[in-house]
Amino acid sequence: MESSSRYRPNNFSLSGFIQLTRFWNLWIIVFAQYFTALFLIRAERSISYYLASHELFLLSLSSVLVAAAGYIINDYYDVKIDLINKPHRVVVGKVLKRRVAMVAHTVLNFTGIGLGFLLSWEIGIINFTSALLLWLYSNQLKRMPFIGNFVVAILTGLSIYIVEILFRSGNLLVVAYALFAFVFTLIREIIKDMEDLKGDATFGCRTLPVVYGLRKTKNVVYILSLAFFIGQCFLAYIFVGKEVTLFCLLLVVPLSFLAYKLSRADTIKDLSYLSNYCKLIMFLGILSMILFNKII
Repeated sequence: MESSSRYRPNNFSLSGFIQLTRFWNLWIIVFAQYFTALFLIRAERSISYYLASHELFLLSLSSVLVAAAGYIINDYYDVKIDLINKPHRVVVGKVLKRRVAMVAHTVLNFTGIGLGFLLSWEIGIINFTSALLLWLYSNQLKRMPFIGNFVVAILTGLSIYIVEILFRSGNLLVVAYALFAFVFTLIREIIKDMEDLKGDATFGCRTLPVVYGLRKTKNVVYILSLAFFIGQCFLAYIFVGKEVTLFCLLLVVPLSFLAYKLSRADTIKDLSYLSNYCKLIMFLGILSMILFNKII
C-alpha cells in the first residue's frame, strides 16, 4: 500500500516541468540561434539590431516551444522504458499527471506553430512539420533502427538553418554549422541508444544496438565520424576558403578522442559520458562562430 501511494502526481510542478522539458537543452537552442544571427548572418546590421529583433525573439520562442512539446510527448510514451533505463528521471505519472503532460504538449505545440506562421508561412510549415515528426518519433520512429536518430538529427540541424530562412543572408557557414549539428546529434543519438539498450530491448524497440549489437553500432559511429570529417573539410575548402578548412581540420582532435573512448566503452557510465561529451562539442562548436566572425 505504501509503494502505491509513494508518488502522488500533481497538476503543476515547476521542477517537474523544468525536468520534463529539458530546460537547459532549450537554452542551448536559443543560444545557437542567437549566435547564428549575431556572428554568421552578418547582414549590414549591428549586433544590437539582432539583440533587439522581435522576429529573432519570436523565432527562438517558437522553436523552444515546439522542442519542449517534443520532450514532453517523448517522455509520455517512454515511461515504461525510462523506468528501466533512467528511473530517477521519470516525471510523467510520478511528478506530473499524464493528462497534464498531454495538455501541456498540445498547448506548447499550437503556440509554437502559431508563432511560426506569424513570422512567415515557411517557418510555420517548418514548425508544424517539426511538431509532427517529434510526435511520430516518440510514438513510432524511435523504435526503428536509425530512422528515429536521423529525424532528431535533421531537426537539430534545422534549428540552426531556420535562422537563415528568416534573414536570407546567403552565408554558407550557416549550412556548415547546421551540418555540424546534424552529424554530432546523429552520433549522440546512436550513443544514447547504446546507453538505453536494456530498456529498449525489453519493450521491443528495434534500435541499432538492439538489432545489430554494440560492436556493429560502434562501427556505424566510426564511419559517420570519418565521413563527416572528410566531407566538412572538403566542402569548406571548395566553398569557403583555406582559413575555415584549417579550422575544420582541428575537428580531428575531438573526433579521435570520441572514437578512442567509444572503442573502450563497455558500461552505461562510459556511454553516458560520451553522450555528454558530444553535447559539449556541439556547445563549443556554437562558441566557435565568434572566431569565424573575425576570420571572414
